Amino acid sequence: MADREGRSSERKTMDRRNRSQSMDGRPKMDRSPDLDCPYKNEPKIKERKKNITSSATEEKHGGKDKDFGTRVRPDQWQEENKTISSLFHMLHLEDRHHHKLRAADVLQITEHSLQSHESCPEEELIQTFIKKLLLMNYRARYINVNKAKEQVQVQQRDNNSEDEDTIFDNFFKEKSSSNKGTCQSDLIHPMDVQMAVFHCADGFLKQLMVTKLSQCQYALPLLVPDPVTKQIEFPLWTFRQINKSWKMRNTNNETISKSQPIYKAETPMVFFFRFGSVSSSKSQLMNSLINEKHNTFFHRNCPGSSRTRVLMDGVVEIAWFCPSGTNDDKFTDCVAFCNLHGDAGDHEKQLQILTEMASVNVVVLPQPQRNDSATKIQKLFKSKKPLICIFTEDESTVTELKKGKFKIGLKDRNQADVSEELRRAIKDCLSQSSSTFRLEDVSKYSNIRVDEEENDDCGNGREAAQQMMSLLENKDLTEIKESFLPHQGKLWHQWSQKNKELHRPQKDEIEMDISRKQTDLNKMREQQHESDISEFMKLFINEICSNAVTKKIYFLKWLEIFLDEYIAADFSTIHKYDEKWSTVVRLEENSDKFEQLTTEQTALQRKSEELQAAAFGLEHIMREIGQIYESCSSVNKNKKDLEVHFYSLPSLAAEMMISGFPLELMDGDAAHVPVIWISAVLDELVQKLGDQRVFVLSVLGLQSSGKSTMLNAMFGLEFAVSAGRCTRGAFMQLVRVSEEMKTQLNFDYILVVDTEGLCAPELAGKSTRDHDNELATFVVGLANLTLINIFGENPSEMQEILQIILQAFMRMKKVRLNPSCVFVHQNVSDVTAGEKNRKGRRRLQETLDEMAKLAAEEEVYDAECFSDVIRFDVQKDVKYFAHLWEGNPPMAPLNPKYCENIQELKETIMSHAAKSNKMMLIELKDRIKDLWEALLNERFVFSFRNSLEISAYRKLETEYSKWSWSLRSAMMETENKLHNKIENQVIHEIEETDLQGELKETSEEVEKSMSEFFEKDTDANILIQWKSSFEIKIKNVQESIVKETKRKLNEILQQRDLKKKIDAQRTNHENTLYEKSKELALKLKQKANDEETLKKEFDLFWEQSVKKIMRETPSIKDIDIITDVKRLLSDMHQGYLTVEQIKEDIEDSIFNVISYHKYIILKRSTKKEIRDTVKDPCQTVNASFGNDQSLSPADEAQIRSLVTDVVQQTDKMIQSFNISKMGYNISCVQKLTGYIKTRVTEHQTVQMKYVFKKQFFVDLDLSIFKRAKEKITDQHRLFREANDPVLYLERRREEYYSIFQKYCRGAASAAIFGEIICQKLKEPIEQSVYKKTAKDLADEMRSNCESLNGNRSNLEKHIMKTLAEEEDFDKYMNYIHNPRDHFKSFIRDEVCRYITDKFSVSVLPKMKENIELLQQKIMKAAHESTKHVQEKREDESTEHVKVNSGDVSLWLKSFTQQLSGELIFSEKDLSGVKHDNVDDFKLLEDVIRQELPAIMSDISNRFNTNTFPVNLDCKFRPDELLSDHFCRCCWVKCPFCTAICTNTIENHDGDHSVSFHRVSGINGLYYNNTDYLCTHICTSAVANSALYFYPNEAQKVLWRDYRTAGEEYARWSITSDLSELPYWKWFVCRFQKYLEKHYSKTFEGQGKIPDEWKKYTKEISLESLDKYI
Repeated sequence: MADREGRSSERKTMDRRNRSQSMDGRPKMDRSPDLDCPYKNEPKIKERKKNITSSATEEKHGGKDKDFGTRVRPDQWQEENKTISSLFHMLHLEDRHHHKLRAADVLQITEHSLQSHESCPEEELIQTFIKKLLLMNYRARYINVNKAKEQVQVQQRDNNSEDEDTIFDNFFKEKSSSNKGTCQSDLIHPMDVQMAVFHCADGFLKQLMVTKLSQCQYALPLLVPDPVTKQIEFPLWTFRQINKSWKMRNTNNETISKSQPIYKAETPMVFFFRFGSVSSSKSQLMNSLINEKHNTFFHRNCPGSSRTRVLMDGVVEIAWFCPSGTNDDKFTDCVAFCNLHGDAGDHEKQLQILTEMASVNVVVLPQPQRNDSATKIQKLFKSKKPLICIFTEDESTVTELKKGKFKIGLKDRNQADVSEELRRAIKDCLSQSSSTFRLEDVSKYSNIRVDEEENDDCGNGREAAQQMMSLLENKDLTEIKESFLPHQGKLWHQWSQKNKELHRPQKDEIEMDISRKQTDLNKMREQQHESDISEFMKLFINEICSNAVTKKIYFLKWLEIFLDEYIAADFSTIHKYDEKWSTVVRLEENSDKFEQLTTEQTALQRKSEELQAAAFGLEHIMREIGQIYESCSSVNKNKKDLEVHFYSLPSLAAEMMISGFPLELMDGDAAHVPVIWISAVLDELVQKLGDQRVFVLSVLGLQSSGKSTMLNAMFGLEFAVSAGRCTRGAFMQLVRVSEEMKTQLNFDYILVVDTEGLCAPELAGKSTRDHDNELATFVVGLANLTLINIFGENPSEMQEILQIILQAFMRMKKVRLNPSCVFVHQNVSDVTAGEKNRKGRRRLQETLDEMAKLAAEEEVYDAECFSDVIRFDVQKDVKYFAHLWEGNPPMAPLNPKYCENIQELKETIMSHAAKSNKMMLIELKDRIKDLWEALLNERFVFSFRNSLEISAYRKLETEYSKWSWSLRSAMMETENKLHNKIENQVIHEIEETDLQGELKETSEEVEKSMSEFFEKDTDANILIQWKSSFEIKIKNVQESIVKETKRKLNEILQQRDLKKKIDAQRTNHENTLYEKSKELALKLKQKANDEETLKKEFDLFWEQSVKKIMRETPSIKDIDIITDVKRLLSDMHQGYLTVEQIKEDIEDSIFNVISYHKYIILKRSTKKEIRDTVKDPCQTVNASFGNDQSLSPADEAQIRSLVTDVVQQTDKMIQSFNISKMGYNISCVQKLTGYIKTRVTEHQTVQMKYVFKKQFFVDLDLSIFKRAKEKITDQHRLFREANDPVLYLERRREEYYSIFQKYCRGAASAAIFGEIICQKLKEPIEQSVYKKTAKDLADEMRSNCESLNGNRSNLEKHIMKTLAEEEDFDKYMNYIHNPRDHFKSFIRDEVCRYITDKFSVSVLPKMKENIELLQQKIMKAAHESTKHVQEKREDESTEHVKVNSGDVSLWLKSFTQQLSGELIFSEKDLSGVKHDNVDDFKLLEDVIRQELPAIMSDISNRFNTNTFPVNLDCKFRPDELLSDHFCRCCWVKCPFCTAICTNTIENHDGDHSVSFHRVSGINGLYYNNTDYLCTHICTSAVANSALYFYPNEAQKVLWRDYRTAGEEYARWSITSDLSELPYWKWFVCRFQKYLEKHYSKTFEGQGKIPDEWKKYTKEISLESLDKYI
């Protein structure tokens, strides 16, 4: 530290006055944040409010005035305060005496923290100093200020204006006036920067700062006068985290290691002080005693030192010399050195305390004088305590005046000689003195302020921690965790092991074994839950639940301090591990000593267990809380002795993480991730912080390779780094990003993951490779970037871990995770040698390529070089780090070059981070769960389920469903419009280009919506991989919709021509009746008022006319399609239609048969029995599955697929027949049976194993026609109602009578024609309203109906819920074996229910709205037609106007054309109605306006829940529209359990998959040679390493290798995990008897249903659907 011994007190005062005046004389700079501070967004660093001089000049302590210890004259006080105020102003710390700098603020990632600064502007001194100090760079004190350089340059420019003589004369002047601007007093002293930060820091930052100063091997503030009040503070709290280690030799010359918290260490102490002004630097002299290569104490000759020093006078600093146990140690024991800055005569309190506590006092003096100081020295001389007096103006060598009293002169003497003499004198004095110094004892002195006592939070935190520690007194260290932390003991370790066994089934395991393990796991959790919470844990939980944040942090830090202290007391006796390890290694090299090796290995294992048991820290306490939470969560019940609800525990851990504490991610002792606990903590983080963006940084490397040290230096963290506290498992810690950097980096926090070392010796005897693989895969998969830490450059050192890490990266590649990596070579001797680095990189590249090939062989991965595995730039992504220490520990500071390397690495990391995909906290939670679930299985790649991808893909599927529906909905509008125009003969051909044009606007909207979704969705970085494929899919959907619509419309065109005769005949009948009734009316015109006569005459006329029509046109009869089918089949397949089938109307459906074996005849080559099951290779347990002994599962599936496809195609054919318009004909049956026969024949031609019996053809035909009977019959009914003259004329009798009356009464032709038009419009209006309402209703249900408003998976969930609620086994079987039919049936039921429930509030209002809209369009068409005719009349000549028949045709043509897209209504509908004399078009329009409301009202009145579904067009029913939308998806079923592929896209790319497989016995699979149905679930079966199945008679395949069994299996992705749905377990238990009866098998023996399944209730099964789907 700086000494200004060469000045008297008066001179110092004058200097301060001059400095203050100099400052006042300068131009004032605008210090506003906007103009002066480039980092204005960094809160807490640049605030300015009040001047610190407003602090009180006197404080009370304990009721008495404090003895300030530092004497200051009243005339000095004001000047000093002014100088201090000016200093704080220059450093932008005016407000910090009241609003302290916080550790949280300086630890965040700022723009400044990512830049390298060897120099900086004055206003950035504080930030730069703190940044370098956090890096543990001892050059933090040597920061150049840019301002000084600028002033030198200004001086130089001024000097250039002078002539050479003047400049030369200035050399000989005593003081140049030009130097005023660069007076050294203008520079801020480096120690003033340090002490300014110290005074303005809160307790936590002070402690962090002093800890880092200690790591820099700098002296630490011991006694510190307040800059304003001058009260002396002893900052004991700041020393609490400092540990010192040293080595000594005992009398037997054995090396003894010691490691102690420095506040506890009892060592000799040498106290240095001075009286008066001295010419030599006391601090520099002290450095030569401690470490001559390092400036432990700052002195006058250090870089940046200046004459002016504001905050150091009266400060006592302390440093320790720690020996290394070698012969060249300066002292043989640890020695403390204290240094009082300034004249000791001015600081009496400090002098008194330190001289009393010192083992040796060393005073530095000028020439001996008789004054106050002489009196004090005399007193010291007379005491028994050793005293060394150093005279700066004396030339004498060391002289011992009497025992323990030495005199040394400095003048004109060699510094090394003086240092050596002084060292010998001190060693001699120490050998005579028995007194020791203990840091904590300083607090016993009165009238000094101890920081821990002044801070209530600190004191309360200490008391609470001490109360907890009192419970540990006299306890055996190795038994503490077992006693006080029982939840993380044997039960947790057993649970972890059992959970791994559950996920890694052994051979012969069946579902019963899996269930038994799950039961065991539940029991362990129950036992864990029953464990008592220790008083120790109760106190801890109570403390962190009830306190404010600051007190809580103090409490946690105190607890860490006390626990470290407690462990350190016993740890040395246990920690003999290294010696044992060395012995084992030595014996392994000697093959002759096998027995001794075995003994030592056992001892080593025991010592390793003791080592693990003795480790006890805050992380173990938090682990205990985690296990308390997991046990409560598992049984869903709070513990009886837990005073808070267990739901609140994750919140406590989340608060700790926010406060900067690390949290254990993977339990290193159990080698398990507590997923439930971690997930809950991350959920709480989301609650407290919001779903923040995180960049995950992990580190991997060998043990003790400096991973934690690197992270601590880089981010100012506090991961354990000592040899006895190496990281176990993995820990995560949050590092905050400042506001201004969030926009640049695109994330809010860095999550740093520190891991235990790979190839750790503590795990000797265990499967270290498996453990290392697990750990490496986990942290590599979790991280955006992994630092691979390698100690040294030797490739052989690297090969131990490279293959492990490379395999981890390969696994990530396979599951589409793309982390990146940076290699860090630590402890490289010459990192600046360019050629050496190039060689090193080349060697690393070669090693990586070689390792990549080796790893690829093990992982079955195609990689020739490392770049095939991961994107890697050997020039940028390889870093070489200098040696960690500058010199030899324990006295060596960190190498500044190492600190610079850390800074460079930090910048590289941020560069990677800015380009990486962000991960939200909620995504991080899912990633952790996915990775761990996959790692629990033996084969990671086949087990990894990326929940984030699954969730994003489901979201995409839902959006895809909306986009495709938008296109379909728009095309439905177009189809309806064009359908009407075709029927009205407005258009006669359909072109694809026209349809595409109609769809263009909607298509553009969909494209825009897609683009926004892929760009702006929160999962955009995940979704981007599917963007191009879904754009193609939407394009294909659009093309498909256009083609399908064209096909339908072309069918309508063809059918229009075919039904011309029917339509013409009907129109002729209608118009004939109109004309005949008109003739009769003219005859009865005189009797127009005789209503009875008119009615009688009309009825007679009507009966005669209808009879005549019936004679000319036979009526349309009802049909019996099944009879027609049976007749046709009897002719086609004589003798194969059974008597029962001929007589009965009801027969068993082929769709429900269990097996098709009775329908086939095996060909000669395959008569051998086909085994379709699985056997254990050892034959100890049969584990084979099958449906029957004659057909393999693949053959059964092929036939079932054939049947399903034939049903689907025949449905389309029936729809294309358009029976409701064309009528039924026996040719329909002929076409269908012909198609069925063709398909079946083609199928048996392609496969060569069997042929179908005739019975198959018969039963398939009957089943299909039985299924279609209702649809065909309903469509024929509609046709009959519309075209049977008796029926449709009778319906319109009243309309004809009304017109007849008007004719009788002599109504105008225009009026009658208007009413006829209205009557003709009635049916088309009704049809149009039904169609439009059906489409609107489908749109509404897509939005509002819970089961129909999502994707197919959502629909299936509601189907499963409905099935469970109804508990109808037959419906279940229909759903399992005929899912498409069941889906359609469910949609139909949902639509019916919706129409019934919402008829009055939704359906009816829609219909009325559509009627009103149509009425408006009709009236507009009438008005426009009238206007058109009138305009024509005005344009034509008079002779043309007289031909009125042309006008009415013109009006009618205009009217029908305007409505051609809205209604099926054309001129031909009125072709037989004479209207030549209609000439009053205004009257015609008025009549339509008057009559139309009544027509509309009549139609509306007939709307009800019964008529609505009956009158809907079969093609435009809401259920048909929705079924067409939802059923255009993948219907491929799992070849084992028949679960349907959940992909919502037909013919999709990639594998088939399903979220949850079913119990295979549901599909009738059973164990070979038994009647036992199988209870295996596909996901657990494929995890089994010894379970086989036989896809055919010649092939035997492991379940886990199911993809090799053929194409049907190869396209399925079945994840090896335990993701079974409780729903299906409940189903099997609920319908056990039904299933057994259905398949004629039982759930017994190997297929016995596990008892665990019977615990699932229907409520639980329904809840599981909401939870998992």
